[in-house]
This record gives sequence, structure tokens and C-alpha cells, in this order.
Amino acid sequence: MSKQKKFVESITARDKDFSQWYTDLCLKAELMDYSDVKGFIIYRPYGYAIWENIQNYLNKAFKKSGHENVYMPLVIPETLFQKEKDHVKGFAPETAMITTTGVEELTERLIIRPTSETLFCTHYAKVINSYRDLPKKYNQWCSVVRWEKTTRPFLRGKEFLWQEGHTAHQTEKEAREETLSMLDIYEKMGKELLAIPFVTGRKTEREKFAGAIDTYSLEALMHDGQALQSGTTHYFGQEFAKAFDITYTDDNNERQYVYQTSWGVSTRLIGAIIMVHGDDEGLVLPPYVAPIQVVIIPIQETVKGVMENANLLYETLDKAGYRVLLDDTNKSPGWKFSEAEMKGIPVRMEVGPRDLEQGVVTIVTRYNREKRQIAIEDVITQIPQILKEIHEALYERALAHVKAHTYEAKSYEEFKAYIKKGGYVAMSVAGEEAELMIKNDTTATARVIPFDQTLITDSCPVTGKKATQTIWFARAY
Repeated sequence: MSKQKKFVESITARDKDFSQWYTDLCLKAELMDYSDVKGFIIYRPYGYAIWENIQNYLNKAFKKSGHENVYMPLVIPETLFQKEKDHVKGFAPETAMITTTGVEELTERLIIRPTSETLFCTHYAKVINSYRDLPKKYNQWCSVVRWEKTTRPFLRGKEFLWQEGHTAHQTEKEAREETLSMLDIYEKMGKELLAIPFVTGRKTEREKFAGAIDTYSLEALMHDGQALQSGTTHYFGQEFAKAFDITYTDDNNERQYVYQTSWGVSTRLIGAIIMVHGDDEGLVLPPYVAPIQVVIIPIQETVKGVMENANLLYETLDKAGYRVLLDDTNKSPGWKFSEAEMKGIPVRMEVGPRDLEQGVVTIVTRYNREKRQIAIEDVITQIPQILKEIHEALYERALAHVKAHTYEAKSYEEFKAYIKKGGYVAMSVAGEEAELMIKNDTTATARVIPFDQTLITDSCPVTGKKATQTIWFARAY
């Protein structure tokens, strides 16, 4: 047990220093490591496996909704990037460029993609000719480079992994429906895979994506009360189409500009999982996204029957399609328990001689450390229900946290008091002037304009002007 205690104490307590707790956990749970270039991380197998499970979920959803995976080049010619002025302005401070081969200077600088709108647009301009070619619904899995000044593993890095969808449509209605349907897919992923309740809505003009007409966001609330933008969808209208001359011949034989959308999530979701569910002993992973769903730990493995039963349970669960690990390493059970807790494995199954005498195994669920005994022959039928129970409990716990930290402010004094507590604060404001004052006074930013618009007050508590919309604010990563 002393080894277990020492192992766990290597993490800073969440409530003592949340930022250090997060960094400790990323390293100790072996999710990532720092590379030799500041701001670029190494995704270790355990961390990358979480991303693979997110990919698998979304790939199924994308293909079901008629999207195809493609891959665009890593680099963008500078002249091409300059075609859409608002887009360029939004990304100019973050772009990394290739200027030389090491032998000679390039005749044109190449931008390492911070996003791929321009690449998709030039391709669409070539391959879209007729209304029969529409809609075009493409997605790519790749990495992007944005030269961020302040970096933190998974949350903000100079390079991160993501998926970016880009679609082209005949009508505004179809494109707007696409934008919102992708928001629904992401929200469903939060509920079904990540056990995270997302708050969704439209971004303000100040916070929207560079070059978009409308941006919609998914916001997650972390344990420390700060929000994390966890995904976005964008309605572009015809802005990019006009800049890149993406036209098609309609059924009246007239040339028309397409309507476009874009949407994406990134490895920032791994950070959300850590900060929403983790505790002072390590990760707490929702079972459907966990790289290992069940770890089997033999107790006194030299005793007859222990390893035989452990192997049998492993083979049964593995054959049934569960992600299972048999930890038969030469370490003490206490050390293995601590490691399983650190890595957030949802279910720990202990197989020891005492339990076997009674024909049972001991099950420990990570999220609440609850122990129960299950007959060996019932394991394969009980595991699905146990995983479902864990997932639902984690989701409800996260949802309760959101509800307990969501407030309505009727005065600016109320707003400031609530923001200090952490969480979302809804307030009816008069527009950008109030948004800027709030950011300067409190560092809180507009997270979303909720779809359900009800004014809390008739006048804006910040400016005194007539309130025009209700916005949810929060301090954010």
C-alpha cells in the first residue's frame, strides 16, 4: 500500500493547483511527452489511443451522413492564402512559413497549414461544374500548425491533430442545415462517447471564425469552472466561393456560386476529458473512449487456478470485443492498482484465490471506487451493464456540475460575483460594447449566444442601453 500512496502523491491536488494537476496527469498517465521543440508534443500510445477512439466514432457518423475522407497538402502558397482577406487577417499572427529549402530561397513562401479552407476552395473550383456535382461533403484528418505564444498539452499547441470538414451546397438552406447537423453530431458524441454535456450556441461577431458568416460552438465546463471551446461549425455562405470562383451550372443552365460550410474538433477533446472527469488519483476515463476498458489483475498468481482463470477471463472479454488488459507484469498488486487508477481504466477486475474459492471475482469501478463481487460465469453478461452504468454516472455528474455553476445576472455587480465563482453566467447585453467591457473588467469572454433566446433584463447591466440578446459568458482556456 505504501507504493500505491507514493505513486498517487506524485500528482498535485486539483484544488491546490489545477494547472499543475493537469500537467502532472498528462505526464504521469503517459498521455504525452514534451518534444525538443517548444510547443510541439509527442502523443504517447495511451493518449493517441483516446484520439483513435474519437476518430472511430466520428468516422462512422460522418460516413453515415454522406461525408468522404480526403487529404489535402501540408503547405499553402502565400498568394493563395491571401485570396480571402478576412481569413488571412484572422490567421496572420499564427502562420508558420517555409522560406528556404536549406540550399536556396523559395520563389514563393509556403504557409504550413493553420487550416485548409483555401486548399479545399481551389480544389472545389476545379471539380465542381454542375449542380449534379453537389453537394460535395469532404472531411480530412490531419495536423495543423499555429504559432501560439502560450502552449499547454492538448489544449493549445503549435501543432495539434484534428479533423476539418468542408462542404459545398446549392442553396443557403442546405448549407445552414449542414452546419447545424454537424453541431448535433458533435453534441451527440459528447453525450455518447465522452460523457461530456456540451453547451451549444452561436458565437458573437467578435468571437466567430475568421471569414465565416456564422460560427456555432460547443463549450465544455471544466472542474475549475473555466470553459473550453471543444468544437466549432461554420456557415460561410458564398464568401469563399466568390473569392475562389467556385461556381456551378444550375438546372436552368445559369452559373451560380456555391454555399459552403466548415466544421471541426481536435485533440483538445482529450484535454476536456481529463479536466471534466479526472481526480486527485489520476484520469477517470469514460468507458467507451477509454483505450483499456477492463484491466484484470491476478492476486497471488502462483496459486493454482489464479492465472488459468485470469487468462480465461481475458480471452472471453477480448473475444467479445472489449478492450481488455491482463496485467501479469512482475509488480505488486498495490502498484498495479495505483497504475490502473492513474490511467483511469474504468473497470478493475481482481482475480485471487479467496474469491475463486467462492466462484467470484472482485470488480472495482474507477469513478467511485465501489467494489462488488460477480460470479465468474456472469462476468461476460454483467460487463456491458457495468460500462453503461459508469458512462451514465459520469455524464450525470458532469451535467450536475454544469447546472450547479450556471447563473443568471441581472446586474453587473451580480455578474462579477458569479464570474469569480467560476462557471457560466448568462446576461442580457446590448452588443459588442458590453462584450468588450466585460472582457477588460473580468477577463470573461462571450462563449455562446444560446438558441433559446429569452431576455433576462430589458436593459443591459453594463451599458444601460436596451438589451438585444442573452449571452453566456465564462472565463476560458
